Amino acid sequence: MQNAWLIYNPGAGRFSAGPFLGRAVKVLGKAGWDVKVIERQRDSDLSLMASEAIREGCKAIFVVGGDGSVGQMAGTLAGSSTALGVLPAGTANVWAQELGLPRLGYINLFALEKAAALLAHGQVRMVDLGECNGHYFLLWAGVGLDAQIVNSIEPRGRREKLFPIIYYGTMALWNTIGWEGVELEIHTAERTWTGKYLMAVACNVPAYAGGLLDLAPGAKVDDGILDFWLLGGKSIRDVVLRVIQVFRGTHISAPGVDHFRAQEATFITKSSMPMQFDGEPLTIDSPIEFKVHRRALRVLVPAGTEPRLFSS
Repeated sequence: MQNAWLIYNPGAGRFSAGPFLGRAVKVLGKAGWDVKVIERQRDSDLSLMASEAIREGCKAIFVVGGDGSVGQMAGTLAGSSTALGVLPAGTANVWAQELGLPRLGYINLFALEKAAALLAHGQVRMVDLGECNGHYFLLWAGVGLDAQIVNSIEPRGRREKLFPIIYYGTMALWNTIGWEGVELEIHTAERTWTGKYLMAVACNVPAYAGGLLDLAPGAKVDDGILDFWLLGGKSIRDVVLRVIQVFRGTHISAPGVDHFRAQEATFITKSSMPMQFDGEPLTIDSPIEFKVHRRALRVLVPAGTEPRLFSS
């Protein structure tokens, strides 16, 4: 038997995943996993729970939650022999989407046990982690309008998660009114960019905006490189234009959009900046320093699949 913790975040998602945990645990048990179920208590630190699992020698942690929960676990598990698996019960579940895992929803109430079945005999892959001023991220981290929106709506209650696209769109429109962009000076070892941007994002995966858009097509999670996207603009018109361009995939060569790939980059701002890390809000002081840790995290991936995330 392989030992594992199943850590359940009851605040994740549009409704409680608690009633469906037992079936997922049974699936894992039949596949040879000795599972200890732990429910996250209010205000408890997921990273501390991950540290304890590492000390107990767990082969894996199965997180029942969304991208925020996964991201919080990832930094603590980096460099350890404990693999991270996700049983997607969050609102967007971008990481699960990229892995092809079914997500818990009103029309897919058995998603957790299906995901458990896929990961129970899954393969372990090594993936990169981004770091920014001491904070880790698995998917992305960025400044600008998207970070402003995340900081204005998080944490959300269940009511706000019932119709996430409508709610997010409404808050995006509200935050866009009067938005004038953010002044940034961006440095890499090879070049410097300066200007006013709607947003500037370091991506480790292709998908963005809840998986609705591919902001960073071609991004790989195991190549030791972060994909940086700088979307220029300062008005509602610019926001609409950029959304259309990213939706169509034409942003790749659009004027006012810069893309570069680097292991390290520094953002200089005039003051502290609201940021988002895997969709979670935070405020960071300048300079904002990004770097990547190559293949630092073990993750469970469904066996027999080759998600577009991986370079090989």
